[in-house]
Amino acid sequence: MFLIVGLGNPGDKYRQTRHNVGFHAVDLLAEELGVSFAESKWKAKLCKGTIAGQGVVLVKPQTFMNLSGEAVEPIAAYYRIEQENIVVVHDDLDLDCGRIKLCVNRGAGGHNGIRSISQRLGGTSFNRIKIGIGRPPQAMPVERYVLARFTPDEEQVISSAANRAVEATCLIVEKGMAAATQAMHSK
Repeated sequence: MFLIVGLGNPGDKYRQTRHNVGFHAVDLLAEELGVSFAESKWKAKLCKGTIAGQGVVLVKPQTFMNLSGEAVEPIAAYYRIEQENIVVVHDDLDLDCGRIKLCVNRGAGGHNGIRSISQRLGGTSFNRIKIGIGRPPQAMPVERYVLARFTPDEEQVISSAANRAVEATCLIVEKGMAAATQAMHSK
């Protein structure tokens, strides 16, 4: 079984912001799998589906980004999912808008949601799919930038990136991280 986590902030106020591209990607995946998110006993919305014969639990933490581990860790423990079978989809400031990058066993790189998950899980051996949101203009603080909405041009690029993140997630579940990384990074 795999745990697929999309990072973001709960509530309509944050729905289409840069920080919520992880939510967007897992929403697309849920739609593709024909499943719907529901509230859970954990601090998250979740649903279950199947990818290539493997059971998957899709999760959208409802804790706000900086406390994402408070939702992820108890869900992983309940379903007995090892870190190697966890996929976290999240935004990344250091990648150009729309670029995706797969990685495993990396530090948080300043991403507080990843830091929270790493601390709660006690390691970094979970899989990550980073979706680039680019850097803020010089005068704009990072905190404001990540909570801002995309421009119309950026929305098209991000929509494509979210679809590629769904493809990458399916490849990780079906063929493993190494094969997924090779396939996605060669595109």
